[in-house]
Amino acid sequence: MNKNLAFADYVVFIVYFIIVAGYGYTIYRKRKKNEHDAKAYFLAEGTLTWWAIGASLIASNISAEQFIGMSGEGFFLGIAVAAYEWLAAIALIIVAVWFIPVYLKNHIYTMPQFLKTRYNESVALIMAVFWLFLYVFVNLTSILYLGAVAINGIAGGGYLHYIMVGLSIFALLISLGGMKVVAYTDVIQVAVLIIGGLVTTYIALTTVGEYFGVGQNAIAGFKVLLHEAPEHFKMIIPKPTAASSQNDINKYLTFPGLLSYAAGIWIINLNYWGCNQYITQRALGADLQTARTGILFAGILKLFMPLIVMLPGIAAFVLYKGNHLPQLAGGKDGAYSAVLTFLPTGLKGLSVAALTAAIVASLAGKVNSISTIYTLDIHKKYFQKDADERKQVYTGRIAVFAAMILAVLFTWNDLLGIGGVGGFTYIQKYTGFISPGVFAMFFLGMFWKRTTGTAAITGVLMGFLLSVLFNEFAPAIFGNDTFFYTAYPNGKGGFEIPFHICMGLSFLFTMITMIAISFAGPKVNPKAFELDTEMFKLKPQTTALIVITLLIIAALYVKFW
Repeated sequence: MNKNLAFADYVVFIVYFIIVAGYGYTIYRKRKKNEHDAKAYFLAEGTLTWWAIGASLIASNISAEQFIGMSGEGFFLGIAVAAYEWLAAIALIIVAVWFIPVYLKNHIYTMPQFLKTRYNESVALIMAVFWLFLYVFVNLTSILYLGAVAINGIAGGGYLHYIMVGLSIFALLISLGGMKVVAYTDVIQVAVLIIGGLVTTYIALTTVGEYFGVGQNAIAGFKVLLHEAPEHFKMIIPKPTAASSQNDINKYLTFPGLLSYAAGIWIINLNYWGCNQYITQRALGADLQTARTGILFAGILKLFMPLIVMLPGIAAFVLYKGNHLPQLAGGKDGAYSAVLTFLPTGLKGLSVAALTAAIVASLAGKVNSISTIYTLDIHKKYFQKDADERKQVYTGRIAVFAAMILAVLFTWNDLLGIGGVGGFTYIQKYTGFISPGVFAMFFLGMFWKRTTGTAAITGVLMGFLLSVLFNEFAPAIFGNDTFFYTAYPNGKGGFEIPFHICMGLSFLFTMITMIAISFAGPKVNPKAFELDTEMFKLKPQTTALIVITLLIIAALYVKFW
């Protein structure tokens, strides 16, 4: 088991870098005639194909958060964490069928623009600022930190800050070319991360088979996982009792059984896939059928992501349990890096390339969305109203640099404490502080004509404050166990409500408040969107894709329930 990279690994990685950079430069040269076209820079001129949209969605979504964080949760929780991926496929169906038609019919290009069109300028400004802080200080930093830690561990240690800078520069090279360069290089990135990820999973399973004496066979290795860790192949985490261990309690706090399916995980997925500039930007410049097909294609790809990002974590758990993996640097988030150490020379370089592809694609996509929101929804409106398209593109590129520099500075010594809670949980929990209010505001704004701007402002602020209340203060205020939630010891002498339940409670009370406020306004808000049945009709091939996806999800849940 050799942690260090060999010459062949560096060759594989360099070849990957040259291919991505060369292809990105080719795309950039083709659109250079539109160098200073703002729509070309921010929305890829509306020319993305369905397969480019779908691949870009997955490449931007599957990052260090999944490779490192979700693999770590696979080590800790098991297959239950795959619910994030499988239910995301259903969320993508909902977005494709109901959300995207509303956006495209109303010519929406940014999420703050949606809020201004549907509500008012104040709601749009508040959320633009919210999103910028969230994208920079939660998403960018966590992606950069987890990715640098993982690659540093594979390389043998001592290179953390060099890797941070290298990842940042690589992402900048791609993102400065605009959305079209980001999206089409994502096609290569997603191919690399899927191939490299599958190779890593295969090697992990064959390694398990070898160490447990059943031969170097992936199927046999998977059967060993089922035998050695049966509790890791249950979709529902059981509710703890007074006799439960702290480890079992911590699992429930992370994923509270059926209650996760009642609200929390749906709010996470629908807000992420349907109300998120970082994601929806890929589809907003396309026509409806192309956008729908691309989103559904991404949904099908999501079904297979647990093979790549979760199964290696379970393999690491079984190897660790059998004393074949003596230590995990970085706790559970070190599971994926530990598995990579078993890879032979050359394949290790491919897996590092896959991990880098995931990290860089997400960083590039994220900073592109940051620059879009800042340029179109803040800078042009409040600082330089007369900015022509050349100045908008220039401002967007400055925003890209600024966002990445901030992310590096706050990641340099883990100033935000990402490593202390686990990367995947860190992102889900702290994104969840604004998800309930944001999703309530978007959902009611799209589909209930009576929703008012006052209700929207109240909702987003109330959703955030309620999330803080339930996550940080409710156990101390209401006691250890009340009629509407269950709190469990967090190992530090206090009590804690599972953050999925916090999101559900916050969303419930926010919705009630927004509806009550809206009833005090006009019966039909003059800014309400006009909806018609035609915009939601599906073509036969679209319906077929949806049915196939739902059947696969049903089969998976029947197997592992």
